[in-house]
Amino acid sequence: MNTEFTLTQYDEAAHYILNHTRHRPAIGLVLGSGLSSLADQIEDADTIDYGAIPHFPVSTVPGHTGRLVIGRLAGAVVCAMQGRFHYYEGYAMQQVTLPMRVMQRMGVGQVILTNAAGGLNPDFHVGDIMVIEDAINFLGMAGANPLRGPNLDEFGPRFPAVNRTFTKSLRELARKVAAAQGLTLQHGVYASLSGPNFESPAEIRMLRVLGADAVGMSTVPEALVAHHAGLQVLALSTITNVAIAEVDAANEPTHDEVIDAGKVIVPRLTALLIGILGELAMHDKGNAS
Repeated sequence: MNTEFTLTQYDEAAHYILNHTRHRPAIGLVLGSGLSSLADQIEDADTIDYGAIPHFPVSTVPGHTGRLVIGRLAGAVVCAMQGRFHYYEGYAMQQVTLPMRVMQRMGVGQVILTNAAGGLNPDFHVGDIMVIEDAINFLGMAGANPLRGPNLDEFGPRFPAVNRTFTKSLRELARKVAAAQGLTLQHGVYASLSGPNFESPAEIRMLRVLGADAVGMSTVPEALVAHHAGLQVLALSTITNVAIAEVDAANEPTHDEVIDAGKVIVPRLTALLIGILGELAMHDKGNAS
């Protein structure tokens, strides 16, 4: 598969999706490890396998179903990705982030990204939800930046600023909805690494010194490309394991642990997302009237 896409190719994917759904989504959802079941809540849904969409990669990770689910959730018309693509699967960054640009070409204006992450902050516990306020893009800093290559001015400038990648109004909305639900949200910095191995104890200690509160293998490339394309971005990390900073610790992180923790977190994340989407739908309805 080509790893540098043209505007025509993004439009081919977007047109295929729009021609295979009755809906015109305004909000994109990316569901991370263990969170795909949230798409079962979508009403009047149209489903499209990734393999059928022109130029789309295919998910290969357990817990990532690999299809788009388009329909209504809490009154909002959403396009949900049941599973995402990762750099560690062997995909180029342009492939990992292709759905963000396709969604923009479909008319989506906001994206909500979710992931399973390791907790670095000692105040975090398994089951917490963290609103990402900022990120450390280790892959991008090392050269694996999804904006590398020819710039498409139809999406954004050659040298985008990234201090507002994670939209303040959406972060504040998440805080408001959580407070109404009696849910305490964490807030912090997400460190994005390539994987697929979990981090070494020395790396965990380094990340803490650098100011990271959670660590994972996704989300930042998608957020960067979505922001570059003018989309509003909200990103939520579910803390599914606590990072281990000692070489001789008795336990170790596993992907099964991530999936199992995700099942526990799904009800509270579902309630939070439904609350956020409901507020966004009411806001859009108010603007339209």
